[in-house]
Amino acid sequence: MIKILGITGGIGSGKTTVGQIFGEIGIPVYNADKEAKNLMQSSNKIKYEICSLVGQDAYKNGILDKDFISDKIFNNKNILKKINNIIHPRVSKHFKQWLSSQKSLYVVKEVAILFESKIENQFDFILTVTAPENIRIQRVIKRDQKSLITIQSIINNQLRDSEKIKNSDFIISNIDMDQTLKNVYDIHKKIIKLLS
Repeated sequence: MIKILGITGGIGSGKTTVGQIFGEIGIPVYNADKEAKNLMQSSNKIKYEICSLVGQDAYKNGILDKDFISDKIFNNKNILKKINNIIHPRVSKHFKQWLSSQKSLYVVKEVAILFESKIENQFDFILTVTAPENIRIQRVIKRDQKSLITIQSIINNQLRDSEKIKNSDFIISNIDMDQTLKNVYDIHKKIIKLLS
């Protein structure tokens, strides 16, 4: 049975970067957010359900309008929950299909809202990636050109790092890239040792 390492962390913490490093050392990586976006774009059934929930403006010329969706969900917990109920079961099914074709000792599944979704029991190990809030905000402004108000709203909707850390097997403070690389290699070695 292949073991699953869940990677989580707040917006701008660098969890995708950490996931990519695992990928570079040969560990298969599944990015749940990326797959959710792919499914929201490729599935007509999902498109229909999202439009029924938030309106036709969710898609512009057939393309998902991420800013429109963000505005809707981060200011309304009820809509956020309903969208998650549309997307999460499909992502979960897609992940199971993906997992069945993997051959390594363990895989990585990157999930932004792992603890918020209360799915900790689906993982053998959990790694939380952290960074100071001011650094995270700077990263997201640079990456997504989002406003400070929007970023703050996203951060406020996510569980505090202190809560995630309490329930994690591994922690990476992602500030210095060389240190992050070293931490990933150390965690990889620990997992391999545990599974050998």
